[in-house]
Amino acid sequence: MGRYVLRRLLQAIPVLLGTTFLIFAIVYALPGDPLQALAGEKRVDPVFAAAMREQFHLNEPLVVRYGYYVRDIVSGNFGTTFRGLPVSTIFEGKFQVTFKLAMTALIFEAIIGVGLGLWAALRRGKWEDKAVLAFTLLLVSIPTLVSGFVLQLVLGVKFKQSTGLALFPVAGIGDGLRSYLLPGFVLATVSVAYLTRLTRTSLMETLRADYVRTAIAKGMPRRRVLGRHALRNSLIPMVTYLGADLGTLMGGAVITETIFNLPGIGQQLFQSVYLRENPVVVGIVTVLVLIYIVANLVVDLLYAVLDPRIRYE
Repeated sequence: MGRYVLRRLLQAIPVLLGTTFLIFAIVYALPGDPLQALAGEKRVDPVFAAAMREQFHLNEPLVVRYGYYVRDIVSGNFGTTFRGLPVSTIFEGKFQVTFKLAMTALIFEAIIGVGLGLWAALRRGKWEDKAVLAFTLLLVSIPTLVSGFVLQLVLGVKFKQSTGLALFPVAGIGDGLRSYLLPGFVLATVSVAYLTRLTRTSLMETLRADYVRTAIAKGMPRRRVLGRHALRNSLIPMVTYLGADLGTLMGGAVITETIFNLPGIGQQLFQSVYLRENPVVVGIVTVLVLIYIVANLVVDLLYAVLDPRIRYE
């Protein structure tokens, strides 16, 4: 297992380098002068502009600038913004907000998605199965922007006006973990639909397997067959999807964070792109790529736990 982990970590190095170089090239290829964007409508002083270009190596070729960036990343330095602020201090607390939001969404996704998928698979062809499929189609059809505003209005505002009780906070993180419940559910809605259908399909295929029919024919209780054999062998695609979706949830939380006014990494990424704070954009994407790589490594290691037939050595 140790050799496998080392091999996967070595394989992650070119992925990390390729991804960061791609986003580095895209960000610095955007039209316009980032120093002029910093000054707004005012004219940039030539002496100041020359000093800034020298400090941030803006006169160097793209490959050389990327080499400086990789050197800083290896030493744990994400660089500084054009305003002189360390990049790490800008998104240090914001990553905690986004991570809590993504984990809340992942928990909702796992509980609701796997539960509905299991129920639909056991009621295959019946009205419950059709209702679950229709519900997932509805979730996919509603954009996060719409579902976020509607749930915020109904559960956060209207419910309080009619009952006098605040069921969920409307915005901000002032109420601790309660502040993440409604945004986390909104963020998880589309993923719940996909995981539900994936669970249903995977479990239905497993229930048709020969070893499951043999276990039932030998008189093994159906609940034990379902829990010990069918469900466990169906978990691999679900775990794969959940692991990959963690990075997607963290990177795609900008709409949810904007609706619920959460000071997370999504808002910071949007503001940094708008203000042309290129070091911040590249730093955020680099950390997201690292999270995605670690999540996939953990998922791969879980394969051997879920299915003993899988061996890496």
